[in-house]
Amino acid sequence: MGKILLVDDDEDIRELVILRLEIAEHDIDFAVNGKVGFDIAMENNYDLILMDMHMPVMDGYDAIQQLRRFGYEGKIVGLTASAMMNETQKALSSGCDDVIVKPITEDFEIRISQYIDSQYF
Repeated sequence: MGKILLVDDDEDIRELVILRLEIAEHDIDFAVNGKVGFDIAMENNYDLILMDMHMPVMDGYDAIQQLRRFGYEGKIVGLTASAMMNETQKALSSGCDDVIVKPITEDFEIRISQYIDSQYF
């Protein structure tokens, strides 16, 4: 399927997302904050990055802006617990291709496959 980088500081969320994506036969790497995520993303080739927007050290907004500034052109989907439109717009403005609101829903794996297959963008 796809090679995905998950960047999220919440261990429980990471474990849940990794489990669901591994069951869907994706290859998953993870990072615990935006700084580590940025470093890993710049050294590897991913089909998709899933980036939590609120993290310590470097949040998702800054990490995505840095990735785009340094020429990263891959697909990035923001993960946020806020369904507020201004949070979604802020994520898109920072360089996300789309946003998924947590908690993730039953169609999560389908959406991820569609992102990887470029059916969304």
